[in-house]
Amino acid sequence: MEVESMRNTRLPLIAAAAIAVVALFLLLRPDDPEPAADAVPSATVATTAATTTTQQQTTTAAATTRAQTTTAVTTRPRPRRGPSAARVTVVVLGGRVQGGIRRASVRRNRDVVLVVRSDVADEVHLHGYDLSRDVAPGRPVRLLFRATITGRFEVELEERGLPIAELEVRP
Repeated sequence: MEVESMRNTRLPLIAAAAIAVVALFLLLRPDDPEPAADAVPSATVATTAATTTTQQQTTTAAATTRAQTTTAVTTRPRPRRGPSAARVTVVVLGGRVQGGIRRASVRRNRDVVLVVRSDVADEVHLHGYDLSRDVAPGRPVRLLFRATITGRFEVELEERGLPIAELEVRP
């Protein structure tokens, strides 16, 4: 009787520990590194859906039962700032790119931070990734993204049609 009592108290403890681990994971996982203005638009993020199946075994004194759970998991690349991110900075003064068109080359799947400072109001547009943000004097733009598409991509001030940078993404 005492052994059965220990088994009956052990199961709720295991369940409580599992719930605590999940709660800690959700609380301590890293957040997006940028505010909403710098977030990667959902339309430009590669999203893959996978279905995972897990089997949970519950052992009781009487019998063993198996429960099968199916969960849909959605993943997306989460770009990160920091030393691993390639930083490309462009300065536009008087409607001209300082130092000429900025050229940068990165490997595929590398995180990129594109910073544009301008003394003219316009829209910064990264072709191929279809990312764009408004830039204005005193309001620099920071585009944070993961370089998942290989090729050469122009960055321009959209309204002026002014190329300001060229990004090459290598395999």
